[in-house]
Amino acid sequence: MKYVILIGDGMADEPIAELGGSTVLQKARTPNMDYIAAYGKAGLAQTVPEGMHPGSDVANMSIVGYDPKKYYSGRAPLEAASMGIELDADDVAFRCNLITIEEGMIADYSSGHISSDEARELIQAVDAELGKDGISFYPGISYRHLMVTKNNFGAETTCIPPHDVIGEKKEDHMPKGKDSKILGELIDASMPILEKHPVNLKRIAAGKKPGNSIWLWGQGGAPAFPLFKDLYGKTGAIISAVDLVKGIGTYAGFDVIDVPGATGYLDTNYKGKAEYALQALKDHDFVVVHVEAPDEAGHMGDTKAKIQAIEDFDEQVVGTILHGANAMTEDVTILVMPDHPTPVHLRTHTSDPIPFAIYSTNEKNPDNATAFNEVDVRAGSYGTVYAADLVKIMLQRHT
Repeated sequence: MKYVILIGDGMADEPIAELGGSTVLQKARTPNMDYIAAYGKAGLAQTVPEGMHPGSDVANMSIVGYDPKKYYSGRAPLEAASMGIELDADDVAFRCNLITIEEGMIADYSSGHISSDEARELIQAVDAELGKDGISFYPGISYRHLMVTKNNFGAETTCIPPHDVIGEKKEDHMPKGKDSKILGELIDASMPILEKHPVNLKRIAAGKKPGNSIWLWGQGGAPAFPLFKDLYGKTGAIISAVDLVKGIGTYAGFDVIDVPGATGYLDTNYKGKAEYALQALKDHDFVVVHVEAPDEAGHMGDTKAKIQAIEDFDEQVVGTILHGANAMTEDVTILVMPDHPTPVHLRTHTSDPIPFAIYSTNEKNPDNATAFNEVDVRAGSYGTVYAADLVKIMLQRHT
């Protein structure tokens, strides 16, 4: 048996009036996910433990079989692992977004989804000016970058994700608590460096949002993960354009597979991810495919874009995997799910249970679920499960 986990980041949502009270998953055309729900078994999964922030870090750790209550130490350390940044025992990694500030307000958490090449120049400029006294900045992908501090500096500071406070005053959401004064000063000091940088001047001239401030959040020290192979006795590979998810794979001991044209945005290479996953199944037991696009549309508050992202995920990722799995000589078990809801009217994550469905190419006893969405999976046989148990559930179906 081979195993595939397909994650449509943020696909789950809430009923929307303009859709006649349907969710985007109910409205979107998803014949392949519906097939998996109808011919497999379905239910709801709690990916975010009670009391924990509903971040993609916590949710995706759960899905890959690592209980966040036991293993979670912060978002940024996972991204550091993907970027090849080794953290010492007293290092603290922070997510360092490039954001857009307009008239003192947080206008865009992604600087208009700035390109990686442009962002690299901006982060390097910040590091040249502010990277000293045990503080270093590292360029990542698009708006997602890292700052690393020494001596556990900032580990206990309260920091807010920028996508949670779009349209709100910057000063109301600056770091708070221990070490917050210096962290706030770093954010403020980045602004004159970035505002006058040629990259931003060109973006403004072209009508694009500038990356005119850094924003620090999601910090933590290096986690201690047991290898997936030691936990579950299986080899694995992971495919994503997002450093956070790649970092989870790195700590799990998975092979991290890069796909040309995978962007972490609406224009990502959906089909390429699926094709690389099918290839990876030849020499791996588990393959995880993560697609960020629905989540990005949710953060944008764009219902139409989110429906399109879900339909692209269904057709090009789920459909390609389903067709390829049914053609394989070995049996394949496929789990499809979001990691958390990203309701378009909230433009941020919630911790509500999300729909999931599991189908095997040798499936013989489907349950009563008929479609893949927040409502129809409630007729499934799994009820509500803890997401960190899903890997075990997949394995136990065939033991």
